Amino acid sequence: MSGGLIAAIVAVVLIVRVRARLRRRTTGQQHTRYGLGPFRSDVGLVAAREMRERFRGKIFRVGTLLILAVVAAAIVIPTLDKGKPQPQRVGIVGALSAPLRAAVVSSAKSVGTTVHLVSLDDEAAAYAGLRSGRLDLAIVEGRELVVNKPVGSTDTSTTAQFVLAVSKDLGVVEAVEAARLTPAQSSELARERALPVHSLQPGPARGAAHTTSLIGLILIFVMLSQYNTWILIGVMEEKSSRVIEVLLAAVRPIQLLTGKVLGIGLVAFVQASAIVVFALVLAKSVGSDLLHGTAPVVLLSTLAWLVLGYAFYCWVYAAAGSLAERQDQVQSLAFPLSLPIIFGYIMALTAASGNPSYFFKVLAYLPPTAPFAMPVLVGLGAVTWWEFLASALISIACTAGLARLATGIYRRAILRTGGRVKLRDVLTRAAG
Repeated sequence: MSGGLIAAIVAVVLIVRVRARLRRRTTGQQHTRYGLGPFRSDVGLVAAREMRERFRGKIFRVGTLLILAVVAAAIVIPTLDKGKPQPQRVGIVGALSAPLRAAVVSSAKSVGTTVHLVSLDDEAAAYAGLRSGRLDLAIVEGRELVVNKPVGSTDTSTTAQFVLAVSKDLGVVEAVEAARLTPAQSSELARERALPVHSLQPGPARGAAHTTSLIGLILIFVMLSQYNTWILIGVMEEKSSRVIEVLLAAVRPIQLLTGKVLGIGLVAFVQASAIVVFALVLAKSVGSDLLHGTAPVVLLSTLAWLVLGYAFYCWVYAAAGSLAERQDQVQSLAFPLSLPIIFGYIMALTAASGNPSYFFKVLAYLPPTAPFAMPVLVGLGAVTWWEFLASALISIACTAGLARLATGIYRRAILRTGGRVKLRDVLTRAAG
């Protein structure tokens, strides 16, 4: 009895498993037939193939690690010297009154450091201490400040800021003493505050937003250069190895090309997002102020224009790849194709360091240079939302027209072998 029961249970389990397998197979066939699911259609299958090859590739993994290492170095290295500041060593020659001594200590606190006062016999000892590096500053008779090297107003070192603060504060104390003010009046003068200044028009955004726009600009340049080159080489390799003939027997050219650029584009977006998240998390964990206060709109605009820039250029590189058949032909095509990217990148770097010119604002509406110009304008606060939207719509419209042209070139040139196909011949053939 027990043996029969066990046999019946085993039979039921086998039947259930077979029916479940048949149901999954039927569902998969329906999805493939009707294009259900994100990667069940022909375009989705090609995109999934491209993503799988790129993610598994050694170039992607090594390149990602190198980029992350560079980002980590840019964030961590500036924080290494942010430990406990060394006290500023100040030599005192002659008498130093209590108000002046308090002013020196207050100046050190105002720049985030401490001070160590050393009494000296004469000026010669002070000069010797400055030349040897044992002293950072010497105060002679409370009226003269001496340093070893000149200090400018643009010097951002702690010592320079401390010297400038001491010079200002000691001047105020000396003026108070010369005016013979009462202690109450001196205290009131010490609490003085600068009047606030308001502007009628908003100024350009600086600080973290400006820094992030520069980092995003570099990210866009690296990503567009890398992934568009992948498309160019990938299309050429499929043509030279005759793999394209097998692929076109199963899918149409438009589906194959769309799947290729979509798959590589998704890989680029995933890598860029991972880099941004890694940078934000690392900056917060190590206490770096490089990205502190970064506006979300700056990050979103950078990722948005990375997508729009890739969507525009990927069709150009794919069409160019269908014209080539050897590696040397790819190299001759890659340089002229990269000229608009290099031009937009250089112009954006120049504009990011100052006020953008009218010509640069025009570049923000041209699809070849908009991926570089518009994020910089967003970081500088020099663009409105409707200008950003107008530039994005222009880029999308031009991308749609360019995709149609590139698909036609790809369809007519991808199966032509025996040498490099001239673009003029393809266009003439299409017109005929």
